[in-house]
Amino acid sequence: MAIEHANVLRAAHLARLGVSDAQAERYVDDLSRILEMVDRLSEIDTEGVAPLSHPLDATQPLRADEAIEANRRDSFQKIAPATADGLYLVPRVVE
Repeated sequence: MAIEHANVLRAAHLARLGVSDAQAERYVDDLSRILEMVDRLSEIDTEGVAPLSHPLDATQPLRADEAIEANRRDSFQKIAPATADGLYLVPRVVE
């Protein structure tokens, strides 16, 4: 798939990005090289290769899900500008 100057400008417009013509030309080159690499990767025979979730066989150490800080809700509510029934009251911003 060939990337053209117009494609880059259209993508920039859709993403609401300001891209000059000189920048667009550089992006055309960069994106073309990326797509060439993807094409080369798609030519590799992956028959019999199991998909991986991570390239390394590692596990994430997990810790117990327990509170490690004291509950300071009451002290925070005392200094809040407005509270009611344990909730913080804020000005309405949507009508």
